[in-house]
Amino acid sequence: MKICLVKTSSMGDVIHTLPALTDAQRAIPNLQVDWVVEENFAEIPRWHTAVNQVIPIALRRWKKSPFSAQTKNEWKNYRALLQTAHYDAVIDAQGLIKSAFFAARLARGIKHGYDWHSIREPLASLFYDKKYAVSYQQHAVERVRQLFAQSLGYSLPRSQGDYAIAAHFSSEPDTTPYALFIHGTTREDKCWPESEWQKLIEKMRAVPLQIRLPWGNEKEKARAERLARGREYVRVLPRLSLTELASQIATSNAVLSVDTGLAHLTAALSKPNITLYGATDPKLVGTYGKHQWHLNASKMAEISAEQVFAKIEALQESLF
Repeated sequence: MKICLVKTSSMGDVIHTLPALTDAQRAIPNLQVDWVVEENFAEIPRWHTAVNQVIPIALRRWKKSPFSAQTKNEWKNYRALLQTAHYDAVIDAQGLIKSAFFAARLARGIKHGYDWHSIREPLASLFYDKKYAVSYQQHAVERVRQLFAQSLGYSLPRSQGDYAIAAHFSSEPDTTPYALFIHGTTREDKCWPESEWQKLIEKMRAVPLQIRLPWGNEKEKARAERLARGREYVRVLPRLSLTELASQIATSNAVLSVDTGLAHLTAALSKPNITLYGATDPKLVGTYGKHQWHLNASKMAEISAEQVFAKIEALQESLF
């Protein structure tokens, strides 16, 4: 069976789709998946063995210059690639008008998606041939798993979803025990105050491991350098690709993160992780998988370094 999966962004949403792929791969012999995904996240689908081809889309970039010659040429090439094959099923797991119009609609095959009452943007459901009711009152991973099972006609496994990407990365531990502190995120209300990071990192002097700080832009790099200043046990990482970051996570002892895509990547790699939540509900979109712990409050500023360090101490045997 050959299917086209549409799940374009964001990083967390793309990662949340992986367990559904694993279910389908185990239920359907010789499953082949082509995945339409935003170019910035094109590395992720390649980590799963069910994926045959990645079809990058660049809507975020194209909308900045929609009438340029480059955009027109890239759109033409994207559309030709998407329409090369005829699919047994086209599944829009994004549920947005843009994913339905610019991807699912164009792919050749029967279109599947959430019904009017189960989708973020109900008008998107008008583009589907077959529509399914999937309750919102469950984690995002489970919603996608249910959509796949209904679309492809197999029984949903009762076991916890399996991302099935950890084998892509080395499991050999680094010679230097370390924890990753993921401090960067795109939304300001998901950020933890820098003063609390400073307090926590100072408390971590008592823990025998290195702290590594990744970053994705100049603002995050500057914060990482401030957090590391004067602390020989703290290392600021160089700019890394998504695959290189995944490798850092895979060989770490543990991770502390704010609510960001890399937190979900940590869960996908089954690494121990404490994630801080103050702007979102972890019951519906929190990290999903083994060895995941959540600390949440109504605002990020209400989570103290003392609380986080106490959690680290309580879980020290599990984390380190």
